[in-house]
This record gives sequence, structure tokens and C-alpha cells, in this order.
Amino acid sequence: MRVLLIDDHALFRIGLQELLERRGLEVAAAVGDSEEGLEQVRELQPDVVLLDMRMPRMSGLEVLKRLREQGAEMPIVILTTSREEGDLIASLQCGARGYLLKDMEPDDLIRALKRILAGETVVAPELTVALARAVQGREEPAVPAAMEQLTPREREILCLLAEGQSNKVIARNLGISDGTVKLHVKAILRKLGVHSRVEAAVLAVEQKFCDRTTTTTRE
Repeated sequence: MRVLLIDDHALFRIGLQELLERRGLEVAAAVGDSEEGLEQVRELQPDVVLLDMRMPRMSGLEVLKRLREQGAEMPIVILTTSREEGDLIASLQCGARGYLLKDMEPDDLIRALKRILAGETVVAPELTVALARAVQGREEPAVPAAMEQLTPREREILCLLAEGQSNKVIARNLGISDGTVKLHVKAILRKLGVHSRVEAAVLAVEQKFCDRTTTTTRE
């Protein structure tokens, strides 16, 4: 995986580059200027771009828009300190394939990048509820029939996803293994016809599914 970093904070940029390289990822370039970042993306065609939101001269959102207007098709991920709902929604609307927070654990960042490169859209778990709240105003049908096909355990896990819990936290809370949680999540995505846990969580919140679902007993 070839990653290109665009972040005006030198200490964070250098530290992140070293972190990624220690974990076997290739950093094609790490730049602190937006215009230079645009040029480097065009020239180097990385597999994924990690982009800061708050930068002088040109914001991360503006860089994202420019890249998409220029035909850049690789995943572009916003990596920021901003937990603002508006920033999250605007980034996704402009074509970001991920919205991650700078205080996340390094291993979680690597896993998120791999999921994004595999085709998922990944949002920091802490912001899942904010994303769902932002789209709740849309008119949707009653609880989709697909949700009625979920097993009691899958319903329970879906509601925990809607709370923004990670697989590890869900496994600990339910007293089951990470692998079992992953299998349930895969089944949930398949039954709901969505491609990511974020989409499943948003759907559950939009439909007030968890308000209708009582706590089930453990398997």
C-alpha cells in the first residue's frame, strides 16, 4: 500500500510517516503544502491519500474537491482532530472514503486503511451516531424487511454498532470472541445489503431499529 500524506503540522506528519513505514506501508510522499500535495498526487498516483482538514492557504476539503474534479479516483481519507458533524458530512459528500481521528490507535488506523483500500467507507466509531443523526431527516420506509431477517444476536450486535462500538468492545461486552463478532457483522451486512458497518449503523439509527429491539439473552 502506497500512502501519500498531506498535513501542515510537521511533527505529526513526520511521526505518522515513521509509524506507517514501521508497519510495512510505503509512504510515497509526505508534504505540508496543499498545492504541493495536489501535484504529488497527480505525479505519484498513490493507493490512498491521507489528508488533514485544517490547513492554511487551502483546506483539506478544498484539496479533496480539487482532486475529485481532476479525476483522482484513489481513496482519499480525512485524518483530522475535528469531530464537527458538518466537517464529517461535507467530507463524505465531496468524495472522501474515510473520516478518521488523529487520536486513534495506530493499529486501528492501519486496519481502517486496509478496509478502505478494500472498498469500504470507514468513519471513526465515535462519529457513527453523529453521521446517523445528520441523515435522520430523510424520509425512509418503515423498518426494512431485511432487518426482520436478523437473528437475535445479530440484532444485538447491530445495535452495538449503532452505538459506535468496535468489534473488540462488542466481543468483550458480549463475552464472545472477536472472530465471532466479525462473522456476525458480515452476516448483518449481507442481510441488509450494505457494504460497511457504518452504513449498517446509520440504517439502524435512521429506522430507530434499536428502540424496537429488546435486549436478547446471550448465545
